Amino acid sequence: MRIVLIGAVDFSRHCLELLLTMQAEVAGVVTTSRPEAYSDFADLLPLTDANAIPAITTDNINSDDILQWISERKPEVIFCFGWSQLIREPLLELAPKGVIGAHPALIPRNRGRHPLIWAKALGLKTSGLTFFQMDQGADSGPIVSQKNFEILFTDTAFDLYQKIKKMAERQLPEVVQSLQDPDFRAQRQDLTQSNLWRKRSRLDGIIDWRMSSEAIINLIRALTRPYPGATFSHSGEEFILWAAEPYPVSGRESWAALDHEPGKCVWLQETNGKVRPIIRTYDGYILLTEWQGNLRIQPEQYLD
Repeated sequence: MRIVLIGAVDFSRHCLELLLTMQAEVAGVVTTSRPEAYSDFADLLPLTDANAIPAITTDNINSDDILQWISERKPEVIFCFGWSQLIREPLLELAPKGVIGAHPALIPRNRGRHPLIWAKALGLKTSGLTFFQMDQGADSGPIVSQKNFEILFTDTAFDLYQKIKKMAERQLPEVVQSLQDPDFRAQRQDLTQSNLWRKRSRLDGIIDWRMSSEAIINLIRALTRPYPGATFSHSGEEFILWAAEPYPVSGRESWAALDHEPGKCVWLQETNGKVRPIIRTYDGYILLTEWQGNLRIQPEQYLD
């Protein structure tokens, strides 16, 4: 089965490597001519060069010249993994088996933007990876393969991405096999059970200390490296908080029985010469363990 792959990010490269390992017939690769447009850009050309795969770069996947180039490769299916531009007709109809996309969520639930970050920030316990036949909607086409995985409280969004890559190693061979089966039929989504996640903004990363401890830590772990990080302010200065953990109150601390307001620094813990603040949240306390900036705070002072 002749495959053309479209992509420009790390997941695109991972899937191309998987296809090569499977000895799939990769007839061509389309990648971006504008790497600066992708925060997780990955250069696919070294792989195509090393394996004598025809490749072309573009900033418009729907242009006539790209349609012509793909058509000349005579693909039976097109894989589109990691491309920011919406795929339109006639490209959607160019290959007999259509265009197959991937979305790291259990669609029809949680279609849309930033699925790994939203899944962690919202405290979901389960997510997954879905391969689907692309149509003119957003992640709305029939499902080819879908498998789920557990989200642990200790996971970061980057951990979830590593799980997605592992899922692809299991699923992509199944997808190729299914598409070669003349009796296979993709499963239509029930879009009445669907929601669409919006694009994340900077405001979504600002910590509100009136949130629960679990919600705050989920937000921090959703946005920690390599993402921009959750933020808070103190004395008019903004800080990036990379890591924090729940602080269980044993009952021995003299301050634990007091009615503290959210955002108050109640104590400073010193470990290996580093002083780390303990902050009151809506329903408990968290220990700040890694941040960016010179944070000078004392007990009884507040974070914004």
